[in-house]
Amino acid sequence: MQTEYFSKYALYMMRVSGMENLGELIRLLRKERKMSQQDLAKQYGMSRSTISGIENNTISEIGLRKVEAILNGFGYELTAVPRRSMRPTLDTLKKVNFHG
Repeated sequence: MQTEYFSKYALYMMRVSGMENLGELIRLLRKERKMSQQDLAKQYGMSRSTISGIENNTISEIGLRKVEAILNGFGYELTAVPRRSMRPTLDTLKKVNFHG
């Protein structure tokens, strides 16, 4: 993700996959609200280095509750959705009459 391509409207509709993209989203939301990493850390009882690690995808383990709390504070929610498969399913092949 490149930050210059995202407006606040794009952020509102953004779908994130992967921890690196989640960290980038948190960074963009924080900066949009003109907050420092220290401000965000203090608000959620974390260290500034933890916030930095989340944003830069350099922290080895981060609790989901911490990430969820930050996202909720920005008006977002953490949800899980099934991955889209790059390969068609048998049902899809049957619908398009794959074998003629």
